[in-house]
Amino acid sequence: MQLVPQGRAEAFEVIFERHSGPAFSLAYRMCGQRGVAEDVVQEAFLALWRSGARYDRTRGSVRTWLLGIVHHRAIDILRRGSTQERRRSSDEGLEERLEAPERTDVEVARREEAREIRTALRELPAEQSKVIELAYFGGFSHTEIASMLKTPIGTVKGRMRLGLTKLRERLAEPLRQLGPQATP
Repeated sequence: MQLVPQGRAEAFEVIFERHSGPAFSLAYRMCGQRGVAEDVVQEAFLALWRSGARYDRTRGSVRTWLLGIVHHRAIDILRRGSTQERRRSSDEGLEERLEAPERTDVEVARREEAREIRTALRELPAEQSKVIELAYFGGFSHTEIASMLKTPIGTVKGRMRLGLTKLRERLAEPLRQLGPQATP
């Protein structure tokens, strides 16, 4: 990592080879689309190339630092997509008048479910959503999350439990509004 800020391409190449797989995996889990995930990873590695001097080894590993960049870039893209989606839907149902053959009923349901989950995650306190995202989108264990966040493992587990409980309650609300026959 010390060689990247000096513009050493071979150092950057080594870092890319070691960490691009997990970076893509995290981006794909968060975004759900291969092309978007590739864009996120590209932006993250460009940021690393441009600002490698910001890396502080006392605060964690290169992988943790890089996955943090990927995580933040993915959230930015998801938020931008959410904003654009709101704009599109406010165009008086224009998307309903235009036929989109690639949007099957299953795909529409999947996107709606993903949107509800993202909204519910944004409503959680930051420390709860962070541990959930690291566990479910990043694939990290409680121990790894505790280490990355420099937080006791019991605190991580507590935040996870509280966050998941709130998510369950929030995501069950639409079913309760439909009545008892809609409850799975």
